[in-house]
Amino acid sequence: MPQKIHGFHAIPGTQLSIPYTVLEGAPGRTALVTAGIHSAEYVGIQALVELRNELTPEELQGKVILLPLVNRSGFENRTMSMVWEDGKNLNRVFPGNPCGSVAEKLAFSIMNHFIRCADLYIDLHCGDGYETLTPYVYFVGNTPAEEESRRLAEAVDVPCAVRSSCHSGGAYNVASVAGIPSVLIERGCMGRWSREEVDADKTDVINLLRTAGMIEGKPARYPKDFIFEEVIYEDAPATGLWYPDVQTGNRFHRGERLGVICDYLGKKLHEVIAKTDGLMLYQASSLNVLEKGPMVAYGVLPCGSKPKY
Repeated sequence: MPQKIHGFHAIPGTQLSIPYTVLEGAPGRTALVTAGIHSAEYVGIQALVELRNELTPEELQGKVILLPLVNRSGFENRTMSMVWEDGKNLNRVFPGNPCGSVAEKLAFSIMNHFIRCADLYIDLHCGDGYETLTPYVYFVGNTPAEEESRRLAEAVDVPCAVRSSCHSGGAYNVASVAGIPSVLIERGCMGRWSREEVDADKTDVINLLRTAGMIEGKPARYPKDFIFEEVIYEDAPATGLWYPDVQTGNRFHRGERLGVICDYLGKKLHEVIAKTDGLMLYQASSLNVLEKGPMVAYGVLPCGSKPKY
């Protein structure tokens, strides 16, 4: 019989519990959808808060598990990407450790109670509270799940995809290595959420469920302008005032200046120069950057691609 169940999942060895909703329809595949692994990435959180009420088990061929707020303690203490109890980035410690710190115990429980039970996995993210971001989607290359993960990425309504080479640390990364088709959707930024962005995330989730044959209807396909095989991530070499020169979503040439860090008296500390032709996926957009903290991330464009501003 179709059913919808709400509850809280207790994380063994901690004081944490996280909300979940299970919608079980006719027999079929199991899809897991998570948000709030980074607790200031609000678009995905709100999208799943709404979907848990809007989705009905009667329309499903299979089971959908929604985890709208994985890093609950980070959300309740405004710690941005970090788990409040230990200061660790949850999306760097999967598959976790049942004897480790709170973040590692949380990752282990999510991995073993939810991810390993899924036939496909959708993880919703944004730019962090200090980052701007252009919407795009990740899938993982060189895994048993790559072919279906790529098909899922093509069902996400964003212009670009990243074929990641990272096989560890992140929830969707280790899921893909375990053979579970997975995508990570990036949409939204700067600690904000909008109706347009939330609705876009919800539409993508529904379309992915259609693609997986779990909801009736013909799925939409979205050809990508680029599937990036390489992304350059640069952390700040110094703490200071940050002045970016290129907006997210824009293209640029190798050798172009992407931004500059100055000290508090206006002295230039560092210029960020593009190592290749690229497209800015996300970057720090707060006035400050922190030494060894995120600064810019851009996809490497194919040779001969013409910049469009």
